[in-house]
Amino acid sequence: MKILVTGASGFIGGRFARFALEQGLTVRINGRRAEAVQALVERGAEFIQGDLSDIECVRRLCQGVDAVVHCAGAVGVWGSYAHFHQANVSVTENVIAACLSQGVRRLVQLSSPSVYFDGRAHQGLTENQVPQHFSDHYGKTKYLAEQRVFEAQAEGLEVIALRPRFVTGAGDTSIFPRLIAMQRKGRLSIIGNGLNRVDFTSMQNLNDALFSSLLAGDEALGRVYNISNGVPVPLWDAVNYVLRQLALPPVTRHLPYGVAYAAATFNEWTCRLLPGQPEPTLFRLGVAVMAKDFSLDIGLARQYLNYDPQVSLWTALDEFCQWWRA
Repeated sequence: MKILVTGASGFIGGRFARFALEQGLTVRINGRRAEAVQALVERGAEFIQGDLSDIECVRRLCQGVDAVVHCAGAVGVWGSYAHFHQANVSVTENVIAACLSQGVRRLVQLSSPSVYFDGRAHQGLTENQVPQHFSDHYGKTKYLAEQRVFEAQAEGLEVIALRPRFVTGAGDTSIFPRLIAMQRKGRLSIIGNGLNRVDFTSMQNLNDALFSSLLAGDEALGRVYNISNGVPVPLWDAVNYVLRQLALPPVTRHLPYGVAYAAATFNEWTCRLLPGQPEPTLFRLGVAVMAKDFSLDIGLARQYLNYDPQVSLWTALDEFCQWWRA
């Protein structure tokens, strides 16, 4: 099987491209930074650089491949709606159009559980529990991209979407690096009582889910799947585990949720009034994410993708810490 992996210069896309090569697949990759995919090229990946906003470029990328794993997109909670719509919806529309015109059989879309975020605590969320109103542009545009993908079924494209929660492991440049930086600056506090339990996903488990999505039978198609390790853990236990592994002091200071939320509100509004609207250091959504319970029901993935997470969070954190130290 020959596949295209978009976003291969990023954490998830890059790790999956490497995994696919190890499984014997022929892999073409696309990403923003050529230097970030050099190791994949050395392992045998074919790299084609180009902008996914250019439909002709995307057609070239999709030519001669059996399946596309679409990991590219914009992440974050700050920025204009137009920015997120272009990177998450318009680019996905280009990928879909190229898949259809080039005879690609299957498209696996990397989505996000950010579509569920509404600032409240949730346990065991199922795939259909999407709120009526989205908390940010990222969540809204990831959901819109999913809808575009599922609409392509009617034109004969086999489609699957995954919503993996808090992905970590070697190469994670998002979750723990930010927390480590905040702790080093003395700015990290436990928000609320520190007992909130959340889902994480080992990158190795996500690799298995993505690979299963490429091979799954007809009964699995046309669905979106929650992906996690399936075992919610106290968030701040995981944070302090990483800090201890890296010989950093654990987080012990508590900040009441109301105080943190008010500070984030002030921070956001101040940044909106400043020239250039710089990104705030604290977000209301981020405060809720760090203080509230949040877990997913992965029953559908178990049933239709034979997803069985084997790698524990603690193994994934050990992997991250070893990579970070190196």
